[in-house]
Amino acid sequence: MMKKSISSNFRLPFLALLFLITASFKGFGQAPAKQEYFEIKIYRVSQKSQEDRVDAYLKDAYLPVLHRAGIPIVGVFKPVEADTAFGKLIYVFIPFKTIDQFMQLPELLEKDKVYAVIGKSFVDAAYNDPPYKRYESILLKAFMNMPQFVAPRFTTPIAERIYELRSYESATEAKAIKKIEMFNQGGEIALFGSLNFNAAFYAEVLVGSHKPNLMYMITFSDMKSHDDHWAVFRASEGWKTLSGKEEYKNTVSKANPYLLHPTSYSDF
Repeated sequence: MMKKSISSNFRLPFLALLFLITASFKGFGQAPAKQEYFEIKIYRVSQKSQEDRVDAYLKDAYLPVLHRAGIPIVGVFKPVEADTAFGKLIYVFIPFKTIDQFMQLPELLEKDKVYAVIGKSFVDAAYNDPPYKRYESILLKAFMNMPQFVAPRFTTPIAERIYELRSYESATEAKAIKKIEMFNQGGEIALFGSLNFNAAFYAEVLVGSHKPNLMYMITFSDMKSHDDHWAVFRASEGWKTLSGKEEYKNTVSKANPYLLHPTSYSDF
């Protein structure tokens, strides 16, 4: 009887301890966050009236329908005033949780009755009075070391914020893979993070007109912050060491930086 009592008394604390140990490891060994997909649409306009029509469509029809489709944060940007592309390009950044969400979007747009009414004059514009010259669509997949888009937060006026979209083209697919490795395993993403570059995303271009290439966006409160951050980056020992590695030489054949301001109706 005594042995049975001791065994019974021991079992409950032991099970409780086992539960606590199991609970303490909850989440341990879980799979990493799934890599998101992004679309960047670039509208090309030839005159102010077209720019205004694209703005109205995005603000009143397109962003609202994306929000209703479960995409709460969409970015819209334009080149800074000093850029020769000022007044000619409008960038739209759309993050998707899965590739299925991207693929299903056209059908959702077709079924949305509010969008059909508000967006009709833009989508169904007359052939001799188009609202834009042309638009390009780029499909990207987030890097594994930053698998999800992060919206930056600044208190400076929207018109002062600088969002730098960068495209790195490579001479071959092998060189492009090596440059992506430089960002992930090589530590370039970590270096940007340690220097507070406020990255929104890093991604490989899956479909686009400049393949093989990758694109990423870093953000700043204003132009001074932009210049100061890059000065620190170029002078850092981390960058000197990383860029000096033989395995990462000649991985970028052309770098295209685009300095942008968010529009007044952009979600970030």
